[in-house]
Amino acid sequence: MKVYIIWLIGVIIWNFGFPNAAPIEDVIVAILLSFLSIGLKKYLKF
Repeated sequence: MKVYIIWLIGVIIWNFGFPNAAPIEDVIVAILLSFLSIGLKKYLKF
């Protein structure tokens, strides 16, 4: 659940911090956040 909360906070920060981002930027950030969550799962051993 901690990894999901971190991911959700990242999505919220991205959406409110950069509201005029191009769709391709949204896709790139979503992919990066996905890799971050995978890394956190391995690091935190969930």
